[in-house]
Amino acid sequence: MSAERPRIVVLTAPDEGLPTGLEALDHEAELIVAHDGASLRAALPGAKVMCVTDFRTNAVAEAWPAADALEWIHATSAGVDALLTPEVRASNVPVTNARGIFDGCIAEYVLGQIIAFCKDFAGNWRLQQAHEWQHRETEPVAGRSVLVVGAGSIGRRIARVCSAIGMDVDGMGRRARPGDDDFGAIYAQADLLSVLPDYDFVVIAAPLTPDTEGLFGQAEFRAMQAAARLINIGRGPIVKTDALVAALEAGEIDGAALDVFEEEPLPADHPLWELPNVAISAHMSGDFIGWKRALSEQFISNFRRWQAGEALHNVVDKHHGFVTGTG
Repeated sequence: MSAERPRIVVLTAPDEGLPTGLEALDHEAELIVAHDGASLRAALPGAKVMCVTDFRTNAVAEAWPAADALEWIHATSAGVDALLTPEVRASNVPVTNARGIFDGCIAEYVLGQIIAFCKDFAGNWRLQQAHEWQHRETEPVAGRSVLVVGAGSIGRRIARVCSAIGMDVDGMGRRARPGDDDFGAIYAQADLLSVLPDYDFVVIAAPLTPDTEGLFGQAEFRAMQAAARLINIGRGPIVKTDALVAALEAGEIDGAALDVFEEEPLPADHPLWELPNVAISAHMSGDFIGWKRALSEQFISNFRRWQAGEALHNVVDKHHGFVTGTG
């Protein structure tokens, strides 16, 4: 590596500046902010590092031919699907992600949604708005069965949190594995249809890859229990939205809590908004107060490892689309 300050190009959304906390690198690196394909293409020549905060961008594909010195790409998100263009996959440039930053808050979100379904918080709210007193019985949370689709670090944190209050939690990964510390069992994704009928809650915590895109459609919803609920904190395109709406309207499943969608933002006239058994949040399940600074601190730590010639943390397997070893 050169003794000169290396150039770091930070690709952000159009309305954002340098991420909070990255100014700590002012004396160690040349920081350049890009917002789109044109500005990224202008900034990339000579750049050693690219940090991407806009995970919805297609700017990387547009600007890639200008990356003549790139040695490392970092994504400040757990999912890296937007970055893994054919050119990036084929290159020798390592990609790292923000694995570990969002795990705890996402697990809390999932547990909160499970409790909300079991205790019918939505029903309480509707009755409160109508000033109507209606005594009801609700479901216990302990003893409910949960299938977490995606056995990586986020899925494992979900399993630990849910198990701690007495839920029975199994996982699903690329392959079946016995004797796991976090899950009662881990099934292979190929067995999804056969195991879905056994669970009260199905939580999608998988990354978006060619193997998971469209994984949940008409057949999968019909395989689930009629009383089951779906929670998606992974990526929107893992679920075929039209099939989900049809399943909810037909009573094939009892409800859904959705933090991610095929189209984001979710259009204001989308039928999901009006379904009484659906909870919607704006792709925020892992975002906690201070999360942007935490992401910057994680990147800075890895940057100093890169400067020292040490192995990077959270290196993504570009074939599979995620950090391997736990999923």
